[in-house]
Amino acid sequence: MGHLTHRDLNASRERLRDQVAHALRAALISGELRPGVVYSAPTLAEDFGISATPVREAMLDLAREGLVEPVRNKGFRVTEVDERDLDQYTEIRALIEIPMVGRVTRIAAREDLEALRPVAEDIVRAAREHDLIGYLEADRLFHLTLLGLAGNERLVETVGELRKRSRLYGLTALDKSGGLVPSAEEHLELLDLMLAGDAKGAEKCMTRHLGHVRSLWAKGDRTGE
Repeated sequence: MGHLTHRDLNASRERLRDQVAHALRAALISGELRPGVVYSAPTLAEDFGISATPVREAMLDLAREGLVEPVRNKGFRVTEVDERDLDQYTEIRALIEIPMVGRVTRIAAREDLEALRPVAEDIVRAAREHDLIGYLEADRLFHLTLLGLAGNERLVETVGELRKRSRLYGLTALDKSGGLVPSAEEHLELLDLMLAGDAKGAEKCMTRHLGHVRSLWAKGDRTGE
């Protein structure tokens, strides 16, 4: 066994690439794949017990997401995110998401907001069940769908890119500490405020949530060292 915990991958050719990409994202989150380290597709393929082609294709998908970068004739380097990067990403997200939450509260249809409740509940459930990939996927869906209610597709794309570049490393250690559950529950609090028509309260909740997320990133980085 090489770098990764063994994962059984059984799929048709068209699905295998997606399964590998999913497994690699999980390895990034858990800290199995480390920032700054170069990994070759053939070596990773040995861990999966498959050929190098779907691994290389999956790594190219991750490169487009900003999670890794190609290194000529060597493989792919996991991109590093430092404290300054995280501060800047958080600042940009705050400038966009806090006022937009207030705007969406004022203009969104109640049924559109209520449709997000199952997603918010999925975030909490994933945090409690230690499903890290499920947590991040539900969290991404909640925030981007919420922003989408403002009707600005480019804004949603921008925040989506920021979220990709500010993903968590060493999230497993943070999950074990129980730090994810309070952050997850803030999504339900935010939704309730928006459904109540409390735009200012929703903005304050989003401000707190982004600050909470930033502090979790910092803790996650330290526990991953």
